[in-house]
Amino acid sequence: MLIINVFNFMNVSNLLVKALTIAEIVFISNRNKLLTSNIFYILHAPGMKIFTTLQIGEYHINNCEDYLLTAEIGKNKILCAVMDGCTMGIDSYFVATLTGKILRKIAKEYGFLEFAEKQQKGIAELLKMVLKNLFENLRDFKNQLQLEREEVLSTLLLAIVDTYNKDVEFICIGDGLICIDDVLFEFEQGDRPDYFGYHLAEDFESWYVSQTQKISRNEISNFSLATDGIFTFQKFDTAVYNEPKDVLDFLLKDEEGKDNLNMLNKKMIEIKRNWGLKPTDDLAIVRVIID
Repeated sequence: MLIINVFNFMNVSNLLVKALTIAEIVFISNRNKLLTSNIFYILHAPGMKIFTTLQIGEYHINNCEDYLLTAEIGKNKILCAVMDGCTMGIDSYFVATLTGKILRKIAKEYGFLEFAEKQQKGIAELLKMVLKNLFENLRDFKNQLQLEREEVLSTLLLAIVDTYNKDVEFICIGDGLICIDDVLFEFEQGDRPDYFGYHLAEDFESWYVSQTQKISRNEISNFSLATDGIFTFQKFDTAVYNEPKDVLDFLLKDEEGKDNLNMLNKKMIEIKRNWGLKPTDDLAIVRVIID
């Protein structure tokens, strides 16, 4: 199913702003519990490919509590994010999805604003701006919907990419895994993630200064963001399979099949068919390869 969203003109602050064309390809396979796989050909980064996969874990029955997003955020910049709703929270799929929708809204609004003002922010400044807007929007939604704290608990791995210089700013709020140029950075908080939702009543500036799970990298060639479901692959039957390889290397580093739009989905199917492994927890991955 090919979805093309084309915004010809939009009225923003009394200005007519010509927006960018985004093409999204969605692949769905219920048999393998693969929810979505998207690849975006970014207007200002023709040499960059973004692959995603989202899968409900074997121990989850009703809802996938992970979510992911990739979006343009101004000229020559991309926002990538994966979210993992708290398993012990209430309706955690909701806040993970809501966070993604708010981030998409922020990305669109900034793109219009940048076009109108003809002024670009650096990616470090942009990362902080995105988080501040997310902080305020989540707090407003929590108050408007009268949500309890247990209903707004989700991790967040966020990357802002400068596609022209190939520089990236990363932040992890809670736990998860970031792979940069085949080097793994695991953020683990002892099954007690410091969720974004814990801090919505605090001063943003004070909270942001205290964040230590940040990474800045220049001139990278590839990276991936993954929720902690990537560590939960297990066998679920007694059938005989091939000797399994390293799942992290296969999903986050191996580039075989990178010309296929559904590379990550195909890899997930191969892991199940050839190695007999499936994740017990929900899993969201965003993978970027820069040619």
